[in-house]
Amino acid sequence: MLVIALSLLVGAVPANASAGLAWQLTTTNSTARFRGLSAVDGRTAWAGGTAGTILRTVDGGRTWASVGPPGVADLQFRDIEAVDADHAVALAIGEGELSRIYRTSNGGRTWTESFRNKDPKAFYDCFAFFDRRDGLAVSDPVDGKFRVLSTHDGGASWTVLPTSGMPDALPGEAGFAASGQCLVTKGRDAWIASGGGAKARVYHSRDHGLTWTVSDTPLASSPSAGVFAVAFRDSRTGIAIGGDFAAPTAAKDALAGTRDGGRTWRVPPSAPKGYRSGATYLPYLPTGIIAVGPTGSDLSLDNGNHWFQFDAGSFDTVDCGWDGQCWAAGEQGRIAKLRW
Repeated sequence: MLVIALSLLVGAVPANASAGLAWQLTTTNSTARFRGLSAVDGRTAWAGGTAGTILRTVDGGRTWASVGPPGVADLQFRDIEAVDADHAVALAIGEGELSRIYRTSNGGRTWTESFRNKDPKAFYDCFAFFDRRDGLAVSDPVDGKFRVLSTHDGGASWTVLPTSGMPDALPGEAGFAASGQCLVTKGRDAWIASGGGAKARVYHSRDHGLTWTVSDTPLASSPSAGVFAVAFRDSRTGIAIGGDFAAPTAAKDALAGTRDGGRTWRVPPSAPKGYRSGATYLPYLPTGIIAVGPTGSDLSLDNGNHWFQFDAGSFDTVDCGWDGQCWAAGEQGRIAKLRW
């Protein structure tokens, strides 16, 4: 029903673009802040948050079970990737050994720690998978270059990739662990979002993370500003979104689009009215995108050229399942499902 309704709206831009669209909050019984989210479908979703919290629902959000690893209350799970109700991989962020990766194959009944960062200079922000077995995780620059981990067994083991194919980072440049979307994949391609330095940039790999190129975006950059998330429809078409989390209502220089895989970026005619930390393309609707942030959620039905706010609530991240059902998560235990 959601896909049909969105399809009907394509012809209604701009007047009725967000009519009837709303987030339906679920009861999580948690006060954690959830910046990690993985939507499997309309029934199954996983969320990772503060105080070592991982939640899972298998009934469309009617109930949530706390399924995180034991003894990790000091960890912040900022990214989580799941393929079904049983298999998930979760990333905890932080300096040194606070950056860890856990994996479950039984719905969170047990977890295996598959990676613990031993380098005090590394700080892992987010990760993404190409398929069920192959994935990457990215750390802030170490010795002047972003550091990338690789897995080929579904997250059971991780290897640091050589940095010879990674361009030099700018002074102060880093990723933002705000939504689990500072690293995304599509096919063989991967993109890393950055900010903090003199330029807000996007790195692009066409070979599963072995070599990278980097391009400047028009987004503003500062220690609190840059590209917080990237989203791609295919290997060429995508957006970079962000802003300044220290000025969340400012919308200037917070969105750009690309049609060449991230080699060049352009500012669209309109943008969401404020800092946005997460974004996703809508399955089955090639030009549809949803963006979320602490001051609201926005919809675009024309590939990011025009945007319409449909919710004023605070969310940090958004994700859609294979069936087109979309979820959002954020502060104070807020997890919602998109409804008409």
